[in-house]
Amino acid sequence: MIQRIQTVYLLVIAILMIVTLFSPLATLVIGGQVCTFDATGLSTTLTEKPELLFPTWGLFVLSGVIALIAMVTIFLYRKRILQIRLSVFNGLLMLGFYGLFIYYMSTIGAGGEQMNYSLKIALGLPLVCLILDYLAIRNIGADEILVRSLDRLR
Repeated sequence: MIQRIQTVYLLVIAILMIVTLFSPLATLVIGGQVCTFDATGLSTTLTEKPELLFPTWGLFVLSGVIALIAMVTIFLYRKRILQIRLSVFNGLLMLGFYGLFIYYMSTIGAGGEQMNYSLKIALGLPLVCLILDYLAIRNIGADEILVRSLDRLR
């Protein structure tokens, strides 16, 4: 299980998505007020007590589900076809993460006030996870082909 490269890929996916959960995705300046946008929502930063202005729990749940599916997929090493299917589904969820992020950003920007934003490095982590997911799918498929070819020889 651990000696396979796709296990390492899936473990890195889980770790990176957990990092995404707790890292700021963007910094926004809305009407002169500096806010941070992370997986839990848009909150103020320059005040003593941060205030949640716009909750985005969908991103938080989606990031957690992606990390959980990656961890569960590691332990399904005997069911390679199911592993491939879960990895493809996980890749679609990663694309959905970006779609949901764009939706939330457009909803925040629709308030009519002047908005400037700068994206943070944590927003690129799901893209890295998507690439690692593709590599894991390729290696799981290669394992399945190898096992089937060995079954033919018996």
